[in-house]
Amino acid sequence: MAFFSSTNPTSVATSSSTSGDKDIEVTEPPSDSISTLSFSSQADYLAVGSWDNSVRIYEVGTQGQTQGKAMYQHQGPVLSTCWNKDGNKIFSGGADNAGRMFDVTTGQATQVAQHDAPVKVVKWIETPQMGILATGSWDKTIKYWDIRSQNPVATVQLPERCYTLDVQYPVLAVGTAERHIQIFNLNNPTTPYKTITSPLKWQTRIISCFTASQNSGFAVGSVEGRVAIQYVEDSESSNNFSFKCHRRDANPNTKDQALVYAVNDISFHPVHGTFSTCGADGTIHFWDKDARTRLKSFEAAPAPIACSAFNRTGSIFAYAVAYDWSKGHSGMTPGLPNKVMLHACKDEEVRKRPRK
Repeated sequence: MAFFSSTNPTSVATSSSTSGDKDIEVTEPPSDSISTLSFSSQADYLAVGSWDNSVRIYEVGTQGQTQGKAMYQHQGPVLSTCWNKDGNKIFSGGADNAGRMFDVTTGQATQVAQHDAPVKVVKWIETPQMGILATGSWDKTIKYWDIRSQNPVATVQLPERCYTLDVQYPVLAVGTAERHIQIFNLNNPTTPYKTITSPLKWQTRIISCFTASQNSGFAVGSVEGRVAIQYVEDSESSNNFSFKCHRRDANPNTKDQALVYAVNDISFHPVHGTFSTCGADGTIHFWDKDARTRLKSFEAAPAPIACSAFNRTGSIFAYAVAYDWSKGHSGMTPGLPNKVMLHACKDEEVRKRPRK
């Protein structure tokens, strides 16, 4: 574990940029592209994973001021982070094929999972009996881990490489290469409850489950600037729909050509059940799926928004301005911004609209 050097956190009041409702930049960001953001479920602590092989933990103050609290390393780029329910452990997965755990109370990092290829996603599952770590990998498996044991309690073979995975107990939804989507009931975690082909025509980028207060389902985002809302049960299939987003007219004079950008992340608001999308076009949108309407849009940056996360109360929306690797290695040009921003959510931006 290493502590950051900064002892002077930046706050809204001292920010030299502009007014108090401007988004706040997190101090001392990672030195390479940011791949993952996750807030603790117990306090305003933010874990940030990066291509510089590190996971950094920041404390966010009441005025948006931030202070680096701890940092630990992988032996390759970090691709995913999550917290346990108690907020005292952080889990991360990386291109070193390992899942690691950082104990906030002791400051110790240990390896708790192993795959044969990069670990693309880590998710903590709080079951009625115990907590389990799920890891999804490019080795075409999901593994479930009791972190007290060196071996997985179960391994699930996937049809293809795991690109994205999310959990809202008892539902686990995973998106793989070749547009496969598998849905698991965690009461029977090794056998798919349902297997479908993505309703979107191009590569799946992100799957995000609805919040616990809503009927079981998930949102899917793809590289083609589309999102699909998908319910688990066939009885609710009439509520499934998809829509375009993160697109721009290539020529303002003609509407038949569009510049299309990847949907990099989808985050659901923990209170209202609305959701955000962020894309390679540098924009962020807040949506109400039930009213099928857009609540807010903002141009966040002249660079991709790589990932996002709401805090536990939904009052803070964090997003990373960073290269998202959507154009491969050739797109990683010098001078690209690399920063984490904090947006103070206004109620009217995230609250559901009355259904028409």
